[in-house]
Amino acid sequence: MEKKITTPLTEDKVKDLKAGDTVLITGTIYTARDAAHKRLVELLDKGEELPIDVKDSIIYFVGPTPAKPGMAIGSAGPTTSYRMDAYSPRLLDIGLRGMIGKGLRSKEVVDSIVKNKAIYFAAIGGAAALIGKSVQKADLVAYEDLGAEAIRKLEVKDLPVVVVIDSEGNNLYEIGQREYLDSLNK
Repeated sequence: MEKKITTPLTEDKVKDLKAGDTVLITGTIYTARDAAHKRLVELLDKGEELPIDVKDSIIYFVGPTPAKPGMAIGSAGPTTSYRMDAYSPRLLDIGLRGMIGKGLRSKEVVDSIVKNKAIYFAAIGGAAALIGKSVQKADLVAYEDLGAEAIRKLEVKDLPVVVVIDSEGNNLYEIGQREYLDSLNK
């Protein structure tokens, strides 16, 4: 089922999203990969303020290419999410509501998604140029020295994603595999 949501991503919006739903996201999201996540958690460890407000926000695990003329951003394909697994539970505990990436997540992250009523979306790997077209505006927010991995604030319109792990812990990767194996036994 295709659904449209607008950020901020509140708990009420998350509870209506189920594993397998196709979602079009409009509003503000942030980009960050593992180097930026490490710095965010280090700030938390020191009791310092983060350069972004993660409450009810979505972080897209992406290191976009430079923008072409007339575009807000270049290709923006998802990064493999397990690289953020060591940091995601800390951010979820302080209000991060959504993550966008690709691939499996650890049990600790899934447990934290359920505990914090959050959600994990997958963006389509290989569709980086198409995803980039959903970005209306991109502003550098923090960690410019990280280049493509710096934190950016994106304004997106109808960014296409799929719910992989919903707030109840239902995991599309596991469901899909189970359904496929069941179909072989019929």
